[in-house]
Amino acid sequence: RSHSEAARGRHSPRRGGGPLLSASIALPLFFCAGLAFIGLGLGLYYSSNGIKELEYDYTGDPGTGNCSVCAAAGQGRALPPPCSCAWYFSLPELFQGPVYLYYELTNFYQNNRRYGVSRDDAQLSGLPSALRHPVNECAPYQRSAAGLPIAPCGAIANSLFNDSFSLWHQRQPGGPYVEVPLDRSGIAWWTDYHVKFRNPPLVNGSLALAFQGTAPPPNWRRPVYELSPDPNNTGFINQDFVVWMRTAALPTFRKLYARIRQGNYSAGLPRGAYRVNITYNYPVRAFGGHKLLIFSSISWMGGKNPFLGIAYLVVGSLCILTGFVMLVVYIRYQDQDDDDEE
Repeated sequence: RSHSEAARGRHSPRRGGGPLLSASIALPLFFCAGLAFIGLGLGLYYSSNGIKELEYDYTGDPGTGNCSVCAAAGQGRALPPPCSCAWYFSLPELFQGPVYLYYELTNFYQNNRRYGVSRDDAQLSGLPSALRHPVNECAPYQRSAAGLPIAPCGAIANSLFNDSFSLWHQRQPGGPYVEVPLDRSGIAWWTDYHVKFRNPPLVNGSLALAFQGTAPPPNWRRPVYELSPDPNNTGFINQDFVVWMRTAALPTFRKLYARIRQGNYSAGLPRGAYRVNITYNYPVRAFGGHKLLIFSSISWMGGKNPFLGIAYLVVGSLCILTGFVMLVVYIRYQDQDDDDEE
């Protein structure tokens, strides 16, 4: 073949090959994807901003409320003495429900590699052999000083959040406070509660006998089978424990504590004065952390999370910007090709 024929053969489309992207195809794709991402991002962002929240930092820094007494009493202690404090607030209007109660921790790195693997999933699934022989990844919370296997073992379980809260409502000024029912059921992921976490087989109908011969983690005040008087919410299937064992990806994170959706509070929190009784157990000042209580409503996208909307807006803007850059390059070189042909 001649040189010109060979050149035409090299540049001719291959039979059976994929489509060749041209400017008429690529540019609309970039612009359409950018507009779609921006539209979705705006929806997510404004939906997140519409969520109502009420938060309170009860860390107990000096001069920040009555929880500072509890923080000072537990300073430098792995197991602080029992202490209680309260948070008082008022609502001028209805706090639209359903209302979710979260606790938030800051400067707590659950994503640390050694911390994240310090657990025994076989033990948490209820295998009797794993209960007696925890894996080495749990060290130094694998066995107690007496040589007993720790159940549940590992650093994640040992650092279990153990503050507790109760909510009270004063319906009339000067009247008595009435306790607001907190729904503590169903706060864990369905797959965690029903699939991943299981108690060991009962011994003579007793969960305590099933855990006989094991020791609780060093920072726990009671064994795992006494986490709750409810037999369906104790041991490895305790809802608070299951929620805590799902580690967070960022050093500032929230975890669900309860829902408010029962009785006279199914529509939300009515106007009036409120008091939150706080059982202060969890030390955070040693690592520079903070503890917060958060009342939050939800939307179709869930809880407040502006990051997701911002991420979509950034990606959509980059797609639009890339599309314009490609359009300018295409027009410029298209004009040069036309000049060359002339």
